[in-house]
Amino acid sequence: MERALPSRRGLLRGAALTAATAGLGALTTRTASAASYPTTHWIPASPSNYTVSTRPAGYPVEYVVIHITQETFQDAMRIFKDPARKVSAHYMVASGDGYIGQFVREKDIAWHAGNWSYNTRSIGIEHEGWVDRPEWFTDVMYLRSAMLTAAICDRYAIPRTRARIIGHDEVPGATHTDPGPLWDWTRYMRLVSGF
Repeated sequence: MERALPSRRGLLRGAALTAATAGLGALTTRTASAASYPTTHWIPASPSNYTVSTRPAGYPVEYVVIHITQETFQDAMRIFKDPARKVSAHYMVASGDGYIGQFVREKDIAWHAGNWSYNTRSIGIEHEGWVDRPEWFTDVMYLRSAMLTAAICDRYAIPRTRARIIGHDEVPGATHTDPGPLWDWTRYMRLVSGF
């Protein structure tokens, strides 16, 4: 179920703006049977950038794929909304305040992994920042992303392991290097396990 909450604005650490500070509208909350979904904001990607599906009936959801945008939240959001770009992710987490935008419904197939089989069987989570700039990997980003990943794992009975929560660079045939060697997997997995 989704319900509208009042709009919010926030001040962020660093220079990056997020959708929250752009005032893009009402927030929504989602609930899961075990770990609760964190508050998210629906910002639809262009329908040209994902495939409509009936997951998990159409395809089982077996992985969570972690990405780094190599862009600001605002720029990545514009890319997902641009029909010519042919790319999307289900979620994106902002660096400064852990704000979460949802761009593709979980039932649908986001084009994020660069591997059709993995796209069909995964949820993609982008994180605002750059692989070589760890200052973008803030405490609140790790926390809110881990909360989201835990809820996704519980919803689809995905084991909370590194075999099922993977980096974009671990997808077979991947040409990307994110989340990169500066992403703290030990910390992230400890947080995911704590929810």
